[in-house]
Amino acid sequence: MRAGIVVAAALAVFAQQARAQETFVVTAKTVADEKAVFATVESANVVPARTRIGGTVVELAVKEGDAVTQGQVIATIGDEKLALQMKSLDAQIAGLEAQFAQAQADLTRGEDLFSRGTIPKVRLDEARTAFNVASNALKARTAERSVIQQQVAEGSVLAPTAGRILKKTVTAGTVVLAGETVASVAERNFILRLRVPERHARFLKAGDPVRIDGAELGQSGALFGAIRLVYPQIEDGRVVADAAVAGLGDYFVGERIRVWVSAGERSSFMVPGSFISTRFGIDYARIRKDTTTVNDVPVQRGRELPRPEMPDALEILSGLNAGDVLVRP
Repeated sequence: MRAGIVVAAALAVFAQQARAQETFVVTAKTVADEKAVFATVESANVVPARTRIGGTVVELAVKEGDAVTQGQVIATIGDEKLALQMKSLDAQIAGLEAQFAQAQADLTRGEDLFSRGTIPKVRLDEARTAFNVASNALKARTAERSVIQQQVAEGSVLAPTAGRILKKTVTAGTVVLAGETVASVAERNFILRLRVPERHARFLKAGDPVRIDGAELGQSGALFGAIRLVYPQIEDGRVVADAAVAGLGDYFVGERIRVWVSAGERSSFMVPGSFISTRFGIDYARIRKDTTTVNDVPVQRGRELPRPEMPDALEILSGLNAGDVLVRP
């Protein structure tokens, strides 16, 4: 008998919890008065990959759309003059090495003869001077060769940052000067660049939430982000701002997307869309009057305003009052 009472009490508690999950208390909430604007998917920074030496493009290793890592070789610049200078220096270095070897042998022989008193100290000093001259001349030519070798190495055009190639401005065989742009690299972590009419500038600030329809990016549901930077310069009557939103991808740049931003605040009733039913073109909300009475009340539906805590949030313009307890139909 006692076990039956315990089971009944447990079922009653479970039923009460289930009923609580199927109800929603209407309260007035401050919501953003959203405005739809168009934004473009852009890279925060587009960095040019420039040449460091002049010459001819021997090889171009990338094309538009390729992903690159920082420091990756995207093009090779060749200069025939550098190769000729390298050959000339190699020949000079070979001659200086022979002179250095001869001066070293003369110095060794002179030191041996001077130690036995065969030659005067003047002859030894002359041999040592000739050795120092040959040694320094060899070092100078070797350093010049290192400079030419570094210039040859600088013929490799490196990606300045990790990202994606937006545009290449040269082809193999193009003659370029030092400092010319070979390709433009869009840095990763794309952002949304908004252009909002200047009359809404006072409502726009860093940290404000933004919302976009995930269907425009091939995803389901709404995507949320936040304004990270508002630019101080107004262009053509529009305020430019950058927003960070996850899931923008890292390929297409310049894609236009509709974005909802805050243009002020107002008080409104927000309820989950599952608590509203539609019959014969009229929207109804089921309101609990007491523990036994439930009435269907016609309501005027507003816009869908998805929120992170209520993905199916729906604005109700009329028909509900604060404190009404809604029952899921």
